[in-house]
Amino acid sequence: MTVQAVLAPVFALVFLSFALLILMGRRRFAEVGSGRVGIGEIALGERNWPAKVQAASNAFSNQFEIPVLFYALVPLALITRKADLLFVVLAWVFVATRVVHAGVFVTSNHVPTRFRAYMAGVLVLGVMWIVFAVRILLAPVGP
Repeated sequence: MTVQAVLAPVFALVFLSFALLILMGRRRFAEVGSGRVGIGEIALGERNWPAKVQAASNAFSNQFEIPVLFYALVPLALITRKADLLFVVLAWVFVATRVVHAGVFVTSNHVPTRFRAYMAGVLVLGVMWIVFAVRILLAPVGP
């Protein structure tokens, strides 16, 4: 696979993170600007944000949890030349689950749906790591 094909899902996930950051910022500024939330109420923590703002904040923070394992895997797969079509397809499926997870988080926040999207992503990422590990560990030793 080309480097572009392998990195495209990474770019999409990074774009999702920035989109959530912007959404979180807009929601926070709207609450403070309207006077519904005072700076003193949120200066030491997240507990005092309204649910809509906290959902965007949590969705953004979630992009630095399980996706970290994805960000670690992609360069390893590139360096070892184990990133093939299966890898790229699974990477896009993982990104799709993250988009669904974030979308649910910042809209309805329906926990069962959000959890299903989360678990689907975890399973896909787990498969990616297992396939990669098997390919590395079972590869013939070269000269």
